[in-house]
Amino acid sequence: MGVLENNGPNDSVAMEAQKAPSESVEEHHPWTVVEENPIIRRIDICLLPLMFVSYLLQYLDKTALSYASILGLLTGTHINTSQYSWASSAFYFGYLVAAYPVSLGFVKFPIGKYLSIMMILWAIVLTCHAAASNFAGLTSLRVLLGVFESAISPGFTIIVSMWYTPSEHALRSCIWFSGNGVAAIFGGVLSYAIGHAHNRLGPWQWLFIIFGVITLIWSMFLFFVLPDSPLNAKFLPSSQRAPAYRRAQQSQQSYQSREWKRDQFIEALIDPKTWLLFVYNFLVSLPNGGITNFSSLVIASFGFDTFNTLLYTIPMSVVALAFLLASALTCNRFHGLRCYWMIVTLGISLVGILLMRQLPTERKWGRLVGVWLVTVFGAGFPLSLSLVSSNFAGFTKKSTVTALLFIGYCVGNIAGPQLFKSEEAPRYNTAFAAILACFCIAIFVVVALRVYMVWENKRRDAKLGRVIEPESKDVDMSGQEKENGGDVSDWQNLSFRYCL
Repeated sequence: MGVLENNGPNDSVAMEAQKAPSESVEEHHPWTVVEENPIIRRIDICLLPLMFVSYLLQYLDKTALSYASILGLLTGTHINTSQYSWASSAFYFGYLVAAYPVSLGFVKFPIGKYLSIMMILWAIVLTCHAAASNFAGLTSLRVLLGVFESAISPGFTIIVSMWYTPSEHALRSCIWFSGNGVAAIFGGVLSYAIGHAHNRLGPWQWLFIIFGVITLIWSMFLFFVLPDSPLNAKFLPSSQRAPAYRRAQQSQQSYQSREWKRDQFIEALIDPKTWLLFVYNFLVSLPNGGITNFSSLVIASFGFDTFNTLLYTIPMSVVALAFLLASALTCNRFHGLRCYWMIVTLGISLVGILLMRQLPTERKWGRLVGVWLVTVFGAGFPLSLSLVSSNFAGFTKKSTVTALLFIGYCVGNIAGPQLFKSEEAPRYNTAFAAILACFCIAIFVVVALRVYMVWENKRRDAKLGRVIEPESKDVDMSGQEKENGGDVSDWQNLSFRYCL
């Protein structure tokens, strides 16, 4: 049974926690599950929509270049296909450079305000894309956009771990990540509508302006409503803030800390889980980088006109979103399915790339179905992020691992667009062969990750002489861990179990 501590109105505790480096909270009388559920529902209703809409806008803004590519961008900025590939990759160069410095900000600054300010900055940069007139200007703006957008995915991964227990991570991670699928659906429709605009500015310019202004308005609203912690959440009564803070932090035996810890940093670098997830992130990001930026061009190469191409990108997102929701609901209902779902999504994408690669050129409808299936692997990505939320404890360690994984994400997305060579259209043999290899290797990596975590859980059970369920809400924190302020890593706490 899940437990919460009820200490009534606890503003003094909250204030003390916000000022203290470790933000630890003293234990009090437990709450029952009946008292806990209304708090969870309130958090879901008030927090998840903010994350969902923000991630929806992030995806629209990041992929606006792909939509603009068939609305006159290449002609308007006087660039060729090769330069377009580098402009696509430039976003991830910025992301790569900023990944670790941005992760330090999660430790040092209030996370709600920090993410909102980064969002305001990228909205301004995106709007400026409309003024780009050459390769240098467009590429510079893409680098800056990558720098500022680099905060949101790792930031939301950390927010999930701050607000929810491990058994709740998979569903909540998939909910905010589903903004991607919804954005892709509406992005295609909105781009279709904007594509009919003809005046002094080109359709591709209006696309950047409209997307940028929408994000700017939302991010200014977000600055005032996204809480930095359960302890200062305005949507929670004061009597519920400290219990809401404790329920998530205690279940992982790790409280939020504003102190950077060297031992946790080193531990993150030598943990096998870090590097298995790093390799997985790279292997799925390489296909993602190519497909995200070239899906419109690939579909157009099948012989469809501009507006049908935009419309045919929509089912691609619908299919991926359906698998995302199915994985989220089943993982929330049944424990131990996250890695299995990651393997299933990779297998379906493997079928998609085989259809695209092996079918004759004239079988354009069969190849189009392949395009729709190949993006299903994206449904496994939020599950990998939920594994980070659930399986790495210690605030410095979690922040470091998150940064490392998104470095792999950046490298893959940088390399992906370079595999699509214009002279190989519409077969794109090099790109399709590389994507095929990535999916095959990624399946073996996820299998290895699950086997390692099962082995480690059994080893810990044997050492303690009792079995602890990985997604149990029972709290067992030793006296030594409490003395450390509660901010301990998963390696330091033998009662910690890894979610599968």
